[in-house]
Amino acid sequence: MVDPGDIWPWLSLALLGAFHGLNPAMGWLFAVALGLQERRLRAVVAALLPIAIGHAASIGLVAVAVGMLQLVVSRAALLLAGGVVLLAFAAYKVATRFRHRRWVGMRVGPRQLALWSFLMATAHGAGLMLVPVLVHLFGDDAGLTISGTGHASHTGVIGGSLELGMTAVAVHTAAMFLVMGLIAVTVYQVIGVEVLRRAWINLDLIWVSALALAGLVTLGLGLLAL
Repeated sequence: MVDPGDIWPWLSLALLGAFHGLNPAMGWLFAVALGLQERRLRAVVAALLPIAIGHAASIGLVAVAVGMLQLVVSRAALLLAGGVVLLAFAAYKVATRFRHRRWVGMRVGPRQLALWSFLMATAHGAGLMLVPVLVHLFGDDAGLTISGTGHASHTGVIGGSLELGMTAVAVHTAAMFLVMGLIAVTVYQVIGVEVLRRAWINLDLIWVSALALAGLVTLGLGLLAL
């Protein structure tokens, strides 16, 4: 029987990926705009992979940072610090009124599109949302190897952390890519951007609420780990 405790972190990564894919600021709206500009579905589909790569790079930086920090910082301290950063970032987004920066123009190649996606995911704190899940995964890292003296082998820990981090990023990005792609193709082929103007949801508010909630959860986990 599968232990639910082994499933929920990966399920959380996938659900967060789906949530990121829903957010138009993460790329699907840009992909639709490129398709409308070139008047072909192929342009929409072609934009999805660079967007996903840029998003994965941003998430990957956070995963590497968490994986390295857990070697020198206690789990409780890492969670508490992550919670503070998340709450501070949420407050910053509110203070700046969810301002969106325009990083590139509409005439972009795959590299520029990947860079845009990387910057947007970073500017929106997408990777920060994953901190509590990543800390849990790295804390239970099965890749930890023990040397003959009974001390943890840093080479084994780093290798296990990197492998685990890459897997986490892959799961998250795959879910994000699938949801983003489904929405982009559906909007381009069926719904159309005019409908979005009449039935728009304030996703900025939902996004910053998710950041704040993640911050509170992370702080709570940090306090419990003390």
